[in-house]
Amino acid sequence: MTLRIFIGWDSREAECADVLAYSLRKHATVPLQINYLKLKDLDFKRTHDPLQSTEFTYTRFLVPYLCGYKGKAIFMDCDMLCLSDIRELDELDMADYALRVVKHDHRPTEKFKMDGKVQTVYPRKNWSSLMIMNCEKLRLWTKEVVESQTGGYLHRFQDIPDEAIGDIPNTWNVLDRMDENTKHLHYTSGGPWFEEYKDHPHGDLWFKYRDEFRRKSAA
Repeated sequence: MTLRIFIGWDSREAECADVLAYSLRKHATVPLQINYLKLKDLDFKRTHDPLQSTEFTYTRFLVPYLCGYKGKAIFMDCDMLCLSDIRELDELDMADYALRVVKHDHRPTEKFKMDGKVQTVYPRKNWSSLMIMNCEKLRLWTKEVVESQTGGYLHRFQDIPDEAIGDIPNTWNVLDRMDENTKHLHYTSGGPWFEEYKDHPHGDLWFKYRDEFRRKSAA
């Protein structure tokens, strides 16, 4: 079966989504249906939150609704790079879970992140940056709920029992560092596509994938 992947899309980071999609397809041994969550394509009526750092801060929670509350889908932030076969996540058993995530204990000390946005600290930070969703078990995320509920309610997965939130191996959402086990890199504090972060310690890797993507797109 085709694996549905939804990538958060932000107009300031448009090429990021393309590079991430390229990296996913480069390593995948399963067919992928990759979708971008572009605000202009969604009938989304939520008032802008000045604390939200991206255009997809809230639209990520529309994925079960967009899938008709059927089947499985994966959401991921656009500021990521896939270095391994996403089949590994596709093969994780979702029967007992509404969600699977990497359960970070992320407490950033910097005051600002990507493009000068304020860095906020909250429980379960970055858990929602990569989610495997069992859409049928996420009927509580109606379009109306996603348009009206607080960021805390959504990003902390309130009203989803703890036992219904499973794990993803932590090699699949590695924050701003890398070793031989890293399968999915997340440039969470700011990626090298921003001028102020062009010297990110793993920026060369992102530029390598970007240049590959551009060459193949131009061919």
